[in-house]
Amino acid sequence: MITIIARCSARAGRAEELVQLAGNLVDSSRKEEGNVSYDFYADAADPAKFTFIEVWKDQAAIDFHNATPHFQGFVEKAGPLFAGPLDVALYRKLS
Repeated sequence: MITIIARCSARAGRAEELVQLAGNLVDSSRKEEGNVSYDFYADAADPAKFTFIEVWKDQAAIDFHNATPHFQGFVEKAGPLFAGPLDVALYRKLS
């Protein structure tokens, strides 16, 4: 399994739009065959900071996900809402 942690910040006044787009992405992504879990979190101290935590069966599932219309649509629509680049890291569970 592979865990993805993606952190982002919304531009001033755009957080609610990002939350709505992310909700659609999460709902669709959870239905994918290779998805183990897919969650979206708001920072408790800063309402403009968010974190996606995703767990996928394998790299092939991630590749499939990245090519889906719901993911591609999210990337296109959410890009202007981000205050800066996403911080994305992939992890493999060791124990």
